[in-house]
Amino acid sequence: MHSLPKTLADDVAKNLVMVARLIDEDPERAYAYSKVALRLASRVAAVREAGGFAAYANQKYSEALAEFRAARRMTGSVELWPVMADCERGLGRPEKALDMAGAPEVNKLDKAGQVEMRLVAAGARRDMGQLDAAIVTLQSPELASNSVQPWTARLRYAYADALLAAGREGEAREWFAKAVEADRDGSTDASDRLAELDGVDFVDALDDSETEGEGESDSEPRSEAEGVVVEKAEDEADRDAD
Repeated sequence: MHSLPKTLADDVAKNLVMVARLIDEDPERAYAYSKVALRLASRVAAVREAGGFAAYANQKYSEALAEFRAARRMTGSVELWPVMADCERGLGRPEKALDMAGAPEVNKLDKAGQVEMRLVAAGARRDMGQLDAAIVTLQSPELASNSVQPWTARLRYAYADALLAAGREGEAREWFAKAVEADRDGSTDASDRLAELDGVDFVDALDDSETEGEGESDSEPRSEAEGVVVEKAEDEADRDAD
């Protein structure tokens, strides 16, 4: 954004920061901020990328794919290749996602990107009803490694979930347990899935107060939103805002 006038750059940066802060907890508001940034600076790659992630978080896959493609044209980077492939899945084109998983661009990805591409490819296999192929796709040195990396919990979780879908409950339990060990920041619900397999029922603490006549709970179960990160956009925005 260094090519923008300072006042405009500051305005764009503020909107990008809000996208990054809200995208997990309030994706609709994040999307609104991304649209403002796009109106102000659509020729900036970081803005197009943030717009893509905001659209992706709201399941606007066609729009997200267009923004990611634009960002890629501007930068020449393959970093967005996995999420672009996942957009193809979201649009009901798992075959296209698999084609992308076998493209030369994958070899240019860093390790995290390659693992992400493997997760997308496995998801595409499941979309096509190829459960055994999905399981095989996830089998990799990264899955077998005892080293815990940022992607480890999600990779183990995806493998456990595929095993469970295939009726291999014992193996699934083992891998959900391994996912729990690696999930240090609660990015998955592996612990809940493991508890379900073990037959553990969770009771809301408010239930006890209801039986004692201390009031009626009006709380509802909360669902865990899919985490989408736009750290690069936030970092650049913070630098420009300083």
